[in-house]
Amino acid sequence: MDLAKRLYSSSAQALAAVPVLEAFSNRARVDNAYGWRRWSASLLAIHQPQRMIPLDCPWWHVGATREVAEFLALRPGARVFEYGSGASTAWLARRAHEVISVEHHGDWHKLLSPLVAGFTNARLWHRELAGEDYIGAIAEAGGQFDLIVVDGRRRIECLERAIPFLKPGGIVLFDDSGRKRYRAGIARCGLREHRYFGRSYCVPYPDFSSILHG
Repeated sequence: MDLAKRLYSSSAQALAAVPVLEAFSNRARVDNAYGWRRWSASLLAIHQPQRMIPLDCPWWHVGATREVAEFLALRPGARVFEYGSGASTAWLARRAHEVISVEHHGDWHKLLSPLVAGFTNARLWHRELAGEDYIGAIAEAGGQFDLIVVDGRRRIECLERAIPFLKPGGIVLFDDSGRKRYRAGIARCGLREHRYFGRSYCVPYPDFSSILHG
């Protein structure tokens, strides 16, 4: 499966540079954010935040993305903490008052930093994955958050650590929630789950994202 994903990613990146497909992606930026053209363009942008950020898509389920966007639209002062950065960091910064994103991968952090530098309301931290620095970054950030995104490594540990920092009425976006290794931890976390399955940005197959409600 990992080999198939790598082959798909490399093929999509090569196709994205074909002029007619690049023109299609540019046009898709102004189409319906949840429609088929924007989703189709995102397939060519997998693992390319420089293409995903202009498309204004996070790598989540399309329906879950819409729910998060509607949630943030009702909270103009929303604070967001994100485990695992990417195009979603910029997407969140466009919709929230404050975004703090922690990333464990040094090269990925280096790639993303200039891409999100223009968002003055976003902070992108690099923390080592081992020990407490990564999962404990939410305590370092201080205060509580309207939205917490769990989309990096050590996800169940991150979820458990994050729950005390979730504001009353806040939500958690837990991506790839269909993976077997996450199911028991989600079930015991004490939050109510709305699990989405189907069309997801960047991938041609149906996938899962969950919104967890307090």
